[in-house]
This record gives sequence, C-alpha cells and structure tokens, in this order.
Amino acid sequence: MATVVEITDPTDPRLADYRDLRDVELRKTVEAEHGLFLAEGEKVVRRSVEAGFAPRSFLMAPRWVEGLADVLATTEAPCFVLSETLVEQVTGFHVHRGALASIERRALPGVKDVLEGARSVLVLEDLVDHTNVGAIFRSGAAFGFDAVLLAPRCADPLYRRSIKVGMGAVFTTPWTRLPDWHDALPALSAAGFTTVALTLADDALPIEDAVAGVDKVALVLGSEGHGLSSRWETSADRRAIIAMREGIDSLNVAAATAVACYITARR
Repeated sequence: MATVVEITDPTDPRLADYRDLRDVELRKTVEAEHGLFLAEGEKVVRRSVEAGFAPRSFLMAPRWVEGLADVLATTEAPCFVLSETLVEQVTGFHVHRGALASIERRALPGVKDVLEGARSVLVLEDLVDHTNVGAIFRSGAAFGFDAVLLAPRCADPLYRRSIKVGMGAVFTTPWTRLPDWHDALPALSAAGFTTVALTLADDALPIEDAVAGVDKVALVLGSEGHGLSSRWETSADRRAIIAMREGIDSLNVAAATAVACYITARR
C-alpha cells in the first residue's frame, strides 16, 4: 500500500517529477531522461494503473486521497499530499482535477507486435500538436481501431496533455513508432493492409468508397500544416477525401480522423 506523505515545502526534492509542467521543452527533457510520464486527473491516474503501468509516485490535494484509496492500495509508491495552493506552486498551474501520478515508461514494442491480429490501424505522420494526438487516440479507441503507428517526428502520446485529451486511450491502444519513415506505407501494404491516405489529391475517392470492401485497413493522416508528405501520399494504396460543403476543403486533423474512423468502422 502506498505511504501517504504530507508535504508543506513546495521545494521538497521528492517532488522533482512534478515541477514546471507548463514548460513543454523542459518536460520533454526531464521525462526522457528519467523514463517517466505524468497522468493527470482521477480517471486518467486510475486508468494508467489499471492498465498495468508502474507508478513512481502520486501527488494530490487532500480531498482526492479517499477517492483514489483503492488505487493507492495496489502499490508501494509514495503519495505526496499537499494543499491545492502548494500543488499549484510545484506544477506551475492550477490542477483542477486535483491528482497527478508519475508513471514509469515502458520500452516501445516492435511494429510487428503492434500489428499482430490488428484489422484497423491509424498511421500518423509528423503531427506535432499533443492535443491532436490525444484526440486521435481517443477517436481510434471509440471506433474500435486496434493500433496506432507514429512517424518518428510525431508528438509524444504519453505527454500529459495528450493523455488527458485522450482520456487514457493510449494506455489500452497498442502503439509504437515507425523505425523506417520512407518505406513505412509499402511495408504496411506488404503486411496485408490497404493504406488509405486522407488527402486533397486529385485522384482521392470519397472515404466511403476508398474503404469499401477492405479487410485490413490503415488510415494515414498528415501533419497539421501541410498534411501528408508527397512520399506518403503517393506510396499509399488509395487516397481518400471526406466530402464537405462547397468552399470548405478540410477539417482539423483530429476532427477528420473521427469522421474517417466512424466511416471505416462501418465498412
């Protein structure tokens, strides 16, 4: 069972995992160096532990301790309890959901392992916004997608904001990074997937037609700015577009993913 430790000094060195959470670049360095990620909010903390991730520690205001007592009973990790004012001083913002956990990262699995038994997967190229990545994981999970593959430059799905927006879907959806960006889509085709790129290309089919009759499908999404690279757009088996009202040519990538996942799940 976790040891509850009351702390009154916001500079206590035991709180190092939780400092300066709004500094994205600093957090990338700290989390990579120490092999950790942060879960924020009672639901997300609970889901991370229930998914088998090992907590390093917890940080929360007193009113959250009872609600997470069952989670705390499953681990020997310490639970640091501070007033809400002190929590804000440590983290740099108001944690309105009151609870945080520092969690050990796992080594990423291989692409073959992630794809084993999968029928529907999402493939992301160079998405840099953590909110979009989290929302895409959430949509994929909601519509029964089996896995997510990320190009090397995609934002971290285990960054605190990504996890929060995705409501912890990253804990239950198999995912990994693609080691070979250039030939990633041909490799998926060789593995039996029909790769369908969401794009405004001239030969793009309506998404309903592009996925019709497809058994194993990989939906391919591009970055928030210029979309897919020419390499990925041309190396996909099919190109697809979501029909829209005249004068509107695109959606935010997270919204487009939700629509495409809904349609694809009903192919």
